Amino acid sequence: MGKRRIAVIGSGQSGLVAAHGLVRAGHDVKVYSDRSADAWLNESRPTGTAARFHPALSYERALGLAHWEADAPTMRGIHLTFSPKIGNRLLTMTARLPEGGQAVDLRLQSHRWMTDLGDRVVVEKITPERLDQLAGEHELVLVATGRGPLAELFARNPERSVYDRPQRKLAMAIVIGAPLAIAGVPFLPAKFNMFADCGEAFWIPYHHRDHGPSWCLLFEARAGGAMDRFDDCKTGHELVARAKQVIGELMPWDAAWVAGAELADANGWLTGAVAPTVRAPVARLPSGRAVMPLGDTAIAMDPIAGQGANLGNKAAHHIVDAIAAAPDATFDAAWMTATFEAFWADHGAATVRFNNLFLEPMSPAGQMLLISQYGTNGRGDSARQRLADQLMQNFADPRLYTDAFLDKRVARATLAKLSRQSPRRLFAGGMMRIGAKQLGRLFGKQPVHPTATAE
Repeated sequence: MGKRRIAVIGSGQSGLVAAHGLVRAGHDVKVYSDRSADAWLNESRPTGTAARFHPALSYERALGLAHWEADAPTMRGIHLTFSPKIGNRLLTMTARLPEGGQAVDLRLQSHRWMTDLGDRVVVEKITPERLDQLAGEHELVLVATGRGPLAELFARNPERSVYDRPQRKLAMAIVIGAPLAIAGVPFLPAKFNMFADCGEAFWIPYHHRDHGPSWCLLFEARAGGAMDRFDDCKTGHELVARAKQVIGELMPWDAAWVAGAELADANGWLTGAVAPTVRAPVARLPSGRAVMPLGDTAIAMDPIAGQGANLGNKAAHHIVDAIAAAPDATFDAAWMTATFEAFWADHGAATVRFNNLFLEPMSPAGQMLLISQYGTNGRGDSARQRLADQLMQNFADPRLYTDAFLDKRVARATLAKLSRQSPRRLFAGGMMRIGAKQLGRLFGKQPVHPTATAE
């Protein structure tokens, strides 16, 4: 059948990636956006960090969308600090991600990607009634408007939606002025600070629309906990000031690093919450016509494990490939359902399970994996470092090792395979090092954490 008439509703990450993929495949595409490219750049807030790893970035590169690849800072791994309670900096580990990841300001990105589409973009706020009209004018309509009103047209799947309310309260700020490095880490990492009792905080290397290399600070507070202190912030400057207070009290090891940080721009901040939700692959409109969700409209996740933009790119790629695989298909509800279910089986289920792991207390299998990595510093080829580096790949592809974080038998087998050492030896060694450090604390000795020296 060749060229197909397809509408994409929404001009965020997944919608624009899908639109470019469909245009590259030769289809007749229209993108309907509630704001112009200039409004995205100059008047909008970023809708999230949107950090992406190699599989998602490689698809953007294939579509000619990686305009900032050479300039954006590349995170080459993570540095994690885990504290079971505030004041008990129990465990640190550092893992490498050779293929890296990047986070580009969504406002800059949407502006450029919309501009690249030219007159294929229509600036119009789409109502349900207008959506029905567009469904009559196009063979396929993809709704990629995020978690807004149009998402409510798609029924929540109660079996796949583990939560019925947000699990964290979110605060985000893009800042300049903090060093583009983390002390003791031999590469530029994403920094994870995780507390069992009050939430998580992440520092993500970021490419800002005006300033270029910068940081995105993200706080994931448990409601009522010691990190839950951003509700009364009315401006981004207030949020950054509050962030410094929270870091100074809960994460004093990062206080000097963040001391010179300033808000990157007046709109560069957010507060809010996400109820993790998986929706039906089809919405029926009053006329009986069907439309299909994409990105956060289909699968909304808390940003805690950085999976939203990655899964959105993979879903866009999947849909483009599904159309190419059956060029004469009728894009009816059966096709939409089959296409989504294939994606759910291949990517969606594992990604949602992995993301939700971070919203729950650490499982016994997860504890085993984390303790076995204790002492890694991002250098050398020790068994622990090999293990940490390989497990880091799960952020890029959650199909790899998510089961190992859930099942102790799978965890033991994974430890043996990745480290090429006895799982019992790795775990026992980590426990001994942690135990010695905790014993030292009883006698007033400050904890000493691994530094970037060769093992």
